[in-house]
Amino acid sequence: MATIQGIAGSKEAAIIARIVHPEKDDAPDDDIARAMLRLSLDQSDLDRLHELVVKNQDDALTPAEKTELESYLRISLMIDLMHAKALCTLKKHG
Repeated sequence: MATIQGIAGSKEAAIIARIVHPEKDDAPDDDIARAMLRLSLDQSDLDRLHELVVKNQDDALTPAEKTELESYLRISLMIDLMHAKALCTLKKHG
């Protein structure tokens, strides 16, 4: 989800990836890794994100909506990276 141009290649994304290190299997334990996998956006946020993505495809976002979409995408990227880290940990111990 968070691979839309401008987010995936952003300096923020690179910084977040260096913080999380999704390729490392070093989550403290399997229970924490499983808890990380349960992290997700709330349904109302998913609905809003979908609405913004559709408007973006139609090139109809206001500047405020564009900022809101970028925020959702950054958060989605962080969740994706945490999920990757959790999966690496569980794969190592599984």
